[in-house]
Amino acid sequence: MKLLKTDLKNNVLQSMIQLLDENRAELLSANKKDLEAFSKDDQAMYDRLIVDDKKIDGMITSVKEVMSQNDPIGKTISHRVLDDGLDITNKTAPFGTIMIIYESRPDVTIEAAVLAFKANNKIFLKGGKEAIHSNKVLVDFWHKALNEHGLDSSYIQLLTLNRQETQEFLKNPTEQLDLIVPRGGERLIQFVKEHARCAVLVSGRGNNFLFVDDTADWEQTKKVILNAKTDKISACNALDKILIQKDVPDYDAKLKDLEAVLQAKNVSLLVDAETQKTLKDQPLIPSDDVWSEEFLALKCVIGTVDTLDDAIEKINAYSGGHSATIMTTNRENAIKFMEDVDCAAVYQNASTRFTDGGKMGVGAELAISTDKLHHRGPLGLNELVTNKYYIFGDGHIRE
Repeated sequence: MKLLKTDLKNNVLQSMIQLLDENRAELLSANKKDLEAFSKDDQAMYDRLIVDDKKIDGMITSVKEVMSQNDPIGKTISHRVLDDGLDITNKTAPFGTIMIIYESRPDVTIEAAVLAFKANNKIFLKGGKEAIHSNKVLVDFWHKALNEHGLDSSYIQLLTLNRQETQEFLKNPTEQLDLIVPRGGERLIQFVKEHARCAVLVSGRGNNFLFVDDTADWEQTKKVILNAKTDKISACNALDKILIQKDVPDYDAKLKDLEAVLQAKNVSLLVDAETQKTLKDQPLIPSDDVWSEEFLALKCVIGTVDTLDDAIEKINAYSGGHSATIMTTNRENAIKFMEDVDCAAVYQNASTRFTDGGKMGVGAELAISTDKLHHRGPLGLNELVTNKYYIFGDGHIRE
């Protein structure tokens, strides 16, 4: 793939910023069509679908942030000259062509494309049909920005395929795919893994846990839980499961206090058998499968564990590998939790809602990776590269 000059890429991004700002009415009108066609039965998806002036401002900010970042391509990772004079340099390089599959969030059409383009990749955007009008307008903006600077529209393409057509595209793409990012639930991930013929980087599934140990500051704990659970239920970094250590001082009183605080925010609860001894009016989880569910709703499970090790074991057995928090004033407990819990982001005394590219300082994000190969956590500009070795010789042969 031809490497584009940094100035050219940034000029395209500057044009995109102007197009977004000057054509707000067109985008808002398109989004209105999407909203009117969508049932509000799935409140989380509906919330992700909404575009307003604040959302457009966020899109513009994302493009500006990526534009201001250093070009990630051609950076030297390592350099060495062997005894025989062979000169070996390892540099960052583009993936090539990326495909991202996602639902409902039109802002992903901006964030994914700006990252892919600045990292010198081409990208196929397979957005959900519920956002089709919004996505078409946004990709049209991208094409105008590209064409304005002498680049063709193939760098950023929108796919409007049904399930069967997507399956066929994964098996026989119109051009080589180098990386696919399915940004969604288990069914989508399994669908892509089954049919893709290239590398797949898994992202998007949350099911995040918070553990309260016997030293936790209770008022701080409630504040963190409320933020993690209720701030944005549609986000993959929202909280779903709360584990409380049995030895917490005033265990019964604190459970009832937590119950009241969550119910005041209209959060429905499920509890395990031990917790139900105190929260007698709350329904018991119907099966252990619930521990693996990501709710994306005002719904939460409260469970009781005996020890820190029990909490770690449960989180590693059931979480989505996204984010987990320990509420504790014991630094040793925090370090053990953070080292032993197998998640992309682990916290002490902080909300899981911070697992986000912008909040973690990488700017726009393609996704939150829960994979271990290549990178975990927010996929920002510097993570959308691979590497290539440049070897310079002078008639060298291996003997």
